[in-house]
Amino acid sequence: MEKEQDWIEIGTIVAPQGLRGEMRVYPDSDFPERFLEPGIRWLQHPETGEIEEVELLGGRYLSGKNLYVIAIEGVEYRDEAEALRDYKILVKFSDRPELEEDEYHVSDLMNLEVFNQQTGEKLGIVTNLFYAGNDLLEVTLDKQPTIEPTPTPDLSKISRRSKRRKVKTLEPKPATILIPFVKEIVPIIDMDNGKIEINPPDGLLDINEN
Repeated sequence: MEKEQDWIEIGTIVAPQGLRGEMRVYPDSDFPERFLEPGIRWLQHPETGEIEEVELLGGRYLSGKNLYVIAIEGVEYRDEAEALRDYKILVKFSDRPELEEDEYHVSDLMNLEVFNQQTGEKLGIVTNLFYAGNDLLEVTLDKQPTIEPTPTPDLSKISRRSKRRKVKTLEPKPATILIPFVKEIVPIIDMDNGKIEINPPDGLLDINEN
């Protein structure tokens, strides 16, 4: 039985495209051929985690949207594409392309510890990578800001019907910073020791933390 580490997530189906079964994909891969070249891929159910093999017929890039449009064999109508919304697209770990020097797979960067080279301080860990002109590392900070408790509302002034409604408590999202993934700012990537060192220019950390 194949395990979770045998797979690499390369994208997520986010919406149908048109009426003929095509679908939009948000990529988690730097390799366009994953979405353009026909061949076997795998889909993972967003809730059950079940994985099924599919045949990618081809795709194209939507310029300016950072999205691909793909076609999968057997998916011919919009409602069939809609049913695949939020499915993850996978490839096998053994199919990882060979990289050039100073290139990295996204999955290898996740959870690396991030240190400020100027101070030696550990800032947090890498939790995502975004593509926005330059690649941006999302770092979840070790030092989280203190969240003031929300005052309890005066329920005596709320109608009886409103009181019956379920009150939703929103969990605060962890504080993060975005670091441009360029050599000048991220000079050291130490995969053996699971860490990277950054050399942030003046103001970068202050701007991101506001």
